[in-house]
Amino acid sequence: MSNRPFTIVVAAAVVALEGLTALALGGWVVYETLLGAAGDVMSSLVLAVFGLAVGAGLLWVAWGIVQLMRWSRGPAVVTQIFAVPVAITLMQAGQLGWGLPLIVGAGVILVTLLAPPSTQALMSDV
Repeated sequence: MSNRPFTIVVAAAVVALEGLTALALGGWVVYETLLGAAGDVMSSLVLAVFGLAVGAGLLWVAWGIVQLMRWSRGPAVVTQIFAVPVAITLMQAGQLGWGLPLIVGAGVILVTLLAPPSTQALMSDV
C-alpha cells in the first residue's frame, strides 16, 4: 500500500466505514423485525435488504479504490452527492447524531477522491 497516495487510503477507509455502517443498520433492522418490533414487516424487510445491499456495494467500491480501479471513483462520488441532501435533511430534523457524521464523511470522501493525487492514481493509464 506504500505506493498509494494518502488521499486514496483515507477515501477508501471512509467509504468502507460507510459500508460497514449500512451493513450494521441493515442487520439491525433484520434483528428488530425478527423480534417483532417492526410496525410493517414488509417495509422493514425491504429497508433491511436495501441497507445490506448498499453496505456490500460500498465495501466493494472501497476495495476498488484501494486497488486503484478507475471504475470505483464514480460510484463513490455519486453516493456522496446523494448523501449530502440526506445529511442536511437529517440535521434539519434534529438528527445531528446521524446527519453530522454523514455530511462530514461525504465531505472527506469528496475532497480526498477529487484531490489531484487521487485523480492521478485512479485515472492514470499506468
